[in-house]
Amino acid sequence: IVLRGNTDGGPGPELFELGGIIASTFILLTSSFTSGLAVLAMNQGNKKALIGWLAVTVLLGASFIYLEVTEFAKLVEEGANIGTSAFWSAFYTLVGTHGLHVSVGLVWMTALMIQIARRGITPVTKRKVNIVSLYWHFLDVVWIFVFTIVY
Repeated sequence: IVLRGNTDGGPGPELFELGGIIASTFILLTSSFTSGLAVLAMNQGNKKALIGWLAVTVLLGASFIYLEVTEFAKLVEEGANIGTSAFWSAFYTLVGTHGLHVSVGLVWMTALMIQIARRGITPVTKRKVNIVSLYWHFLDVVWIFVFTIVY
């Protein structure tokens, strides 16, 4: 918020294309819903559905990351890179850190799907699914704040 006008005479927030950003936000919020469906499947003891919903969540999360990387590449092409100004430095740091955390969640969920496929739904895997689901929901809440403040 403080750095919004600090563009050093370069491009600013006018480069944002809200259509794509709203689409990626919708994708991320949908992935939170599918994460919840995975927990419901787990609580019903349905291993196949649990892995399926986690896979859908991973695909949606990967789509979000793809759109974010595409956005970054387009912005850099238009002359707005991390060294352009304080605004862009803050933008890439904030949005990129969120993207990094989404990527960590994707790796975590993928590893968990492998573990569930091998060991089934156990008290240990149940605890892990609950934790990764909370983590994923938290990422969505953080994204809403990032979206509101940055875009």
